[in-house]
Amino acid sequence: MRIHLLALGATTALLTTAAATAHGSHAVPAVPAAADPTADVIAGRKAAFLMSAALVGQIKAGVERGDDPKTLAFAARALSRWASALPGLFPAGSTAPDSDALPAIWSDRAGFEAKAADYAAATAKLADLAKAGDKPGFAAQFAAVGATCKACHDSYRKPQAH
Repeated sequence: MRIHLLALGATTALLTTAAATAHGSHAVPAVPAAADPTADVIAGRKAAFLMSAALVGQIKAGVERGDDPKTLAFAARALSRWASALPGLFPAGSTAPDSDALPAIWSDRAGFEAKAADYAAATAKLADLAKAGDKPGFAAQFAAVGATCKACHDSYRKPQAH
């Protein structure tokens, strides 16, 4: 049965090719141009930052409502994983005029990675406090996470119009 299906598939492909050729279609299908890798990296980075902002917003709302931190554990853990991946989203040369990344990310890579490590450590602690259900500790750590975000943005992100 399998051999018959393969033969049928091959025959269908041959007949389709023959029909296309008979109708004068001799052109080879166009291969899409290669995407701009820098643009792809920047687009991915921007999308990831938007998703992290959504997580931060969710956590902030929970803290303000006084939610049990355990209900925010998934968001905190996701934010922590994002923070750990952040430096890899800035490979050498991945900048363009529409990017918010400042050249200092690459000229001061050690400083950028240190600030990213601070953010990763702060978010990891936030995730641990959420898992433990430590409401006062979680709220205080959320403020610390915000401070590490700001420290990195102040040094490595173009000023934003508010």
